[in-house]
Amino acid sequence: MVKTKVLIADDHALVREGARQALHGLPDTEVIGLAEDGESALRLAQQHRPDVLLLDISMPGLNGIDVIPLLKRSCPQTRIVVLSIHQKEVFVQQALAAGALGYVLKTAPITDLIEAVRAVSRGEYYLSARIRAEVVSNYTRTKDEKDSDSGYDTLSEREQQVFRLVVQGKTNKQIGELLFLSPRT
Repeated sequence: MVKTKVLIADDHALVREGARQALHGLPDTEVIGLAEDGESALRLAQQHRPDVLLLDISMPGLNGIDVIPLLKRSCPQTRIVVLSIHQKEVFVQQALAAGALGYVLKTAPITDLIEAVRAVSRGEYYLSARIRAEVVSNYTRTKDEKDSDSGYDTLSEREQQVFRLVVQGKTNKQIGELLFLSPRT
């Protein structure tokens, strides 16, 4: 049996270790590395080429949402499951739009994490039950409610990345370095 190679990236050691323990010993899964920030997640993914990356959104330096498109360019075969405390649909939309296939809440049962890794490794989408309910609820809102939303979602993926880094207080030079752009761009 070929095992699914999983890399876990979260800035909290307890979450990393908990996810590792949850996946350890499964006959179809092997944890090949742990990362504590976005930069090390990218580096380890490029080095080990995991099948699945479990990725936190809120990490120091390069956050999970910004890691996704960078990883998709350098390791297109790696599929991503976001593991997050954030359950607002905007985070789910950003993650899926950037290229993630799964989104699991840290409050979900361990079985959700295992199911997500298995589904995403097969190329399927996976959302925690609470996220699915929120998505359906928001989808059924009236048109007037939807028209009052902010224009953030009209920005391109790259504009959203830059916007988030500006909000984090990054300088043009820092943004350029993180996104591999000239500061003038």
